[in-house]
Amino acid sequence: MNGNLRGSALYSKMLTAETDSGPVLTADAITDVLRKLILNGTYGVGVQLKQEALAKRFGVSRFPIRQALKRLEAEGLIEHTPFAGSVVASQSVSDLIQTLDIRIGLETRALALAIPHMTSKDFRAVEDIMNRYDASDLPMEWTELNLEFHLRLYQPCKRPKLLKMIEDIVRSVDIQLRTQQSYRLGRKSPQTEHRAIVQACQDKDVATATQLLQRHIEHTQHALGNEVD
Repeated sequence: MNGNLRGSALYSKMLTAETDSGPVLTADAITDVLRKLILNGTYGVGVQLKQEALAKRFGVSRFPIRQALKRLEAEGLIEHTPFAGSVVASQSVSDLIQTLDIRIGLETRALALAIPHMTSKDFRAVEDIMNRYDASDLPMEWTELNLEFHLRLYQPCKRPKLLKMIEDIVRSVDIQLRTQQSYRLGRKSPQTEHRAIVQACQDKDVATATQLLQRHIEHTQHALGNEVD
């Protein structure tokens, strides 16, 4: 793990239990922190996660580390290889396209639930995000602003578990897309689609908004499919 973990905000989040000798780390807490480090790109695809090094860094035995790694493997975020051990997992283009199918299902559901509850305050917040997106010249910022746009648009659905699931899936796809070196959608096309989706939401047209959202995500699928044609 890069940098000194102790004293950091991430470390404080891992201190979830207390003993007579002070705070201890649980497998649940370690899992949460490692998941966040993978999804935010701190640990990129192919990075080795060595049990001994992680145990030393977190100040725990290998047992909670092994538990955490097994859970992340079950989530598909890491994989066990014969020679390198646990590494941040890579996905094939086929896997990514299928994951995007799941994203379509979750996000169109969230949008359909959100539209009846959207207010002028929600639209002002979304417009602010799109304006910041337009003003940015940094592709890495576009990734974060794109996620912020989608989550803010769905926020009125009032389904926190659904929103968290969407966020995790989007982040897991994003770290994989970074390995697709020729994958580029740029900024102009997604922003045009974003504005069309927002207009349909303002019109309270659920059918059109969800259809536009589906096509928006399908464009990423098509771009990925072109990688292997």
